[in-house]
Amino acid sequence: MSTTLAPIVVDHMPPARRSLRIALVTETYPPEVNGVALTLQRVVEGLRDLQHDIQLVRPRQAEGDLARRVDRLDEVLMRGVPIPRYPEMKMGMPANKALGQLWSRHRPDLVYIATEGPLGWSALQIAHKLRLPVCSDFRTNFHAYSKHYGIGWLYRPIMGYLRKFHNRTAFTMVPSESLRQQLRANGFERLVLVTRGVDTELFSPARRSEALRQSWGATPETPVALFVGRLAAEKNLGALANAFNAMRAQRADTKLVVVGEGPAAQQLASSVPDAIFAGTRRGEELGSYYASADLFVFPSMTETFGNVTLEAMASGLAVLAYDHASAGQMIRSGENGLIAPLADEAEYVRLAHHLVASPAHARQMGLRARETAGDAGWDRIVAQVEEVLLATLASGKATQAVDARGRPMAGVA
Repeated sequence: MSTTLAPIVVDHMPPARRSLRIALVTETYPPEVNGVALTLQRVVEGLRDLQHDIQLVRPRQAEGDLARRVDRLDEVLMRGVPIPRYPEMKMGMPANKALGQLWSRHRPDLVYIATEGPLGWSALQIAHKLRLPVCSDFRTNFHAYSKHYGIGWLYRPIMGYLRKFHNRTAFTMVPSESLRQQLRANGFERLVLVTRGVDTELFSPARRSEALRQSWGATPETPVALFVGRLAAEKNLGALANAFNAMRAQRADTKLVVVGEGPAAQQLASSVPDAIFAGTRRGEELGSYYASADLFVFPSMTETFGNVTLEAMASGLAVLAYDHASAGQMIRSGENGLIAPLADEAEYVRLAHHLVASPAHARQMGLRARETAGDAGWDRIVAQVEEVLLATLASGKATQAVDARGRPMAGVA
């Protein structure tokens, strides 16, 4: 008696995802409030969700600051000092010895340096000494800030330092194509475009609050313009004041709500004495501030990306910005927002006047802005970061950009 056996079917399962031990070095992290800190927090949370282990190396932010040790996150706190003109933020100090001992005892698979200060420089030196693969982020335009603080002569030395720093890493992640082109022209190598994401539930038109608007003295018909950001010289706050005055000339009842703090707060308050200064807002409260406004006015020309632009778009606001960073990348002027040519303040002010004079057009642009922001979820951004980390591990410091399978990596310049 013969028996015919059924064929055995073998499923070709995809290889298991490798869990990486990542040493992430940054000189800013929440509870500090800035775009870099908040972005890095989302990246860390996303990488942990993908089952990677994070050793987060950062400066101690306050005397009682304690290192957290939770699932897949181990914080290491280093000595920090206040940053000049930014006293609420800390700058890491050189830590070659401490990092050498730490990474000799607990060797990571790779080092990811998010900021280029003294702590980041120490991390770069020790990573090379221990032959650890290392990648980096270009997140803050320190070189562009120099002209706003009377030290424009430092532009070339700062750019030279940043170029030397990043060219010693396998890849440098940059958040916008315009910045990538600028850095390439200045001799930066192996640049990978990794944009930033937005939480479309936290920043949503659904969070609009008429009670909050009433607290501002606004009726449902009152135009409310919003600014969110650090109140400092590099944010080009003079243009904000001029734009608001143009809005008031068109509609005398227009309100300006300013969310943020900084050394230029008093100067801005003297320029726009009728503005509502709300200080720092976070989380759901910040989401309500965005959604309860009608327009977002952001005149900065020194952003590497500008997270607030994307948050405003997700909240359904018509955004007025310069053709720069995330605004230049995300906004199609006249369709989902308005952008003025870089540094053309006269056009910027004219467009501010148009926003108030054409409320129906502003509402239409806000609806389309929300649709645009829907494609910028954090899961996609974290997956891009993970790809760069895997490529860094695979290629080390090789000048040829390859992915984790050894193939040429797209999007590298």
